[in-house]
Amino acid sequence: MSGKKVVRVAGGQGFWGDWLEAPRRQVEGGPVDYLMLDYLAEVTMSILQKQKERDPNMGYARDFVGAMESVLDAVANRGVKVIANAGGVNPEACAAAVQAMAAKNGAAGKLKIGVITGDNLLPRIDELLENGHELRNMDTGEPLSVVRDRVIAANAYIGSTPIVEALAKGANVVIIGRSTDTALTMAPLRHEFGWAADDWDKLAAGIIAGHIIECGAQCSGGNCLHDWRNITNLADIGYPIVECSPDGTFVVTKHANTGGRVSVPTVTEQLVYEMGDPNSYITPDVVADFTSIQLVADGTDRVKVHGITGREATDKLKVSIAYRSGYKAVGSLVYAWPEALEKAQVADRVLRERLDRLGLRFEQVLSEFVGASATHGPLAGPDAGRNAPEVQYRIGVRDADKAKVERFTREIVPLVLNGPPSVTGFAAGRPKTEEIVAYWPALVDKTVVTTHVEVRS
Repeated sequence: MSGKKVVRVAGGQGFWGDWLEAPRRQVEGGPVDYLMLDYLAEVTMSILQKQKERDPNMGYARDFVGAMESVLDAVANRGVKVIANAGGVNPEACAAAVQAMAAKNGAAGKLKIGVITGDNLLPRIDELLENGHELRNMDTGEPLSVVRDRVIAANAYIGSTPIVEALAKGANVVIIGRSTDTALTMAPLRHEFGWAADDWDKLAAGIIAGHIIECGAQCSGGNCLHDWRNITNLADIGYPIVECSPDGTFVVTKHANTGGRVSVPTVTEQLVYEMGDPNSYITPDVVADFTSIQLVADGTDRVKVHGITGREATDKLKVSIAYRSGYKAVGSLVYAWPEALEKAQVADRVLRERLDRLGLRFEQVLSEFVGASATHGPLAGPDAGRNAPEVQYRIGVRDADKAKVERFTREIVPLVLNGPPSVTGFAAGRPKTEEIVAYWPALVDKTVVTTHVEVRS
């Protein structure tokens, strides 16, 4: 426990693919104590597992190495600490890549890297099933055994405790795999303030602070609907910072002289993001009550958050499982005015009739008319898109039979010359056939998941 009155945690990435400049800007724009980098989504874990299958040295968010290089001076010489779930399905390889980068830049020995493992349950799937852990799909109730032969990744969402342990062991960089997004922010607060593992209200505050900044600039003006036209200078948007106090209150802000906006509406929009039951936001550490949150403006680009309550965590961990589920292909053409929508609809009828004549039946066929009704569907009304200057016709199929999907890909482009007129958007040629990786959410007893913390220098 440091005795600090305020700990500043800066959010620098909201997903793998976020703005590459953000981490550097966060450590150079003003004082911060921790830089939190969130890279993982459910689909990301599947992608990383497939990469590791091709190359055992891969399986992590490679952008993290460049991010670390951009903040190397701040970490090595100015005391900023970095916490990231960039480890994906291979935290050890991620740590090795960061160490190699540090050595190349003359910072060998200045990074103490905490490597956290134990979330990867893929090697233990059969053991777990044999011991009665059915890993039933949380949506369908089916046991994992029905798709066991197609499983390619299985990772438990672990909480903040092993990150706290790594910090206590002196790590200034912590690399973890599939933790909860919120744990990346809550862990340094537990470490700095010495919050007890059963201080539910403070832990809930840490979780909510993490939830607010886990998606990067989405809480500081990015992707914000409220008064969006007047959000200034998005090209120079400031990423969020939480200034946290020992009592669990905190202020959401951003660096001065950056674009975007931090306001009660921007923070509120992020709070309701990915929300199920607001009374029970379940994490491995605590169950937070989002209905207890109080927001109040605290000056320009400052929102104070307080009043948060929480209760004891459950005895389960969520498990993110990915499995192979056939193949898909998606193709598109663009039809121009006049009667753009009608032309696209005729193209759809023509293509479907040709597929039928070929005897091609698919598990799923989905057509969309982008520019007319693809976003709002039936809510768009019967006349939606009738006078659109252009409409993108997009069609996709999925099936277990790869050969059928491949045959489908050869039927779209011919419409350029033998279908409706005024067509463009075909420069990419035939669409690609891609393997589908499906998501299987499950629960497992906490007792069967054991984490391991190693600090490397």
